[in-house]
Amino acid sequence: MHIVFHPGAHHTEEDRLLKCLLRNRDDFCKKGVAVPGPSRYRALLKAAFNALQTAPPAPDARDVLLDAILDEEQADRVILSNAHFFGSPRFAVAEGQLYPLAGQRVAQLRQLFRSDRIEVFMAIRNPASFLPATLGAVTQDELDERLAGRDPRELRWSDTMARIHEAAPDVTLTVWCHEDAPLVWAAIIQGMAGLHEDEKITGAFDLLAAIISGEGMKRFRDHLRRYPNLGEPRKRDVMADYLEEYALEDQLEEELNLPGWTDTLVDEMTEIYDADMQRLRKIPGLRLIAP
Repeated sequence: MHIVFHPGAHHTEEDRLLKCLLRNRDDFCKKGVAVPGPSRYRALLKAAFNALQTAPPAPDARDVLLDAILDEEQADRVILSNAHFFGSPRFAVAEGQLYPLAGQRVAQLRQLFRSDRIEVFMAIRNPASFLPATLGAVTQDELDERLAGRDPRELRWSDTMARIHEAAPDVTLTVWCHEDAPLVWAAIIQGMAGLHEDEKITGAFDLLAAIISGEGMKRFRDHLRRYPNLGEPRKRDVMADYLEEYALEDQLEEELNLPGWTDTLVDEMTEIYDADMQRLRKIPGLRLIAP
């Protein structure tokens, strides 16, 4: 069985992604893909993670978990989404790392589901905006404690993904930039469901519709009707054009209000984040979904 885990690095995006998956649940079910409601598994997996701190899983742990999660539903692929798979928000930035528990959690998933193929799908985000969005209002002392004395410019998503790969080399990693999500939304959902890019899904433009005006969305859909055979690369170019012209600025603005956060620091962290994409691409078994 394929088991897909989605630890959301950005809560708003994670909520929309889960809603999109659930909207497609009936169609996915016909293709052997299960999208259980989160109430079926979030508490179960949290309890399993806690139990694995002190003892290996029982021989029947995997079957018991899947029976409870699927509730008699038959599937070849299961998609599980939870922003807290890698720990609660207080563990998103700790010990001077992004998600320091990520490697441990994926190794625990490998312990639980030894006979299954595990895939992890995850958004990454510019640390210059990820930290303020995740930590909220913190003091300088609290920020220093989270960073463990490290300069925020040292934070690398490639380090996080490398730890995951080292902990569970056979787990497939698929990542995308949160900033690119509106343009690659369909590819994310299709990838999680194991579909080809030409297979239609409901809600392919949900994220785009949330950040551009109603007029812009209407014009974009009119464009698709006029050119129904656009390939995915060209379609993303068109989406980018409409986003540039019709973006809702209040939906794109971010408050970067951490102590000591200056425009210069944000610019430097952004450049480092962009360069880190090249390191990510070199991690074995990692796929980057990009426009």
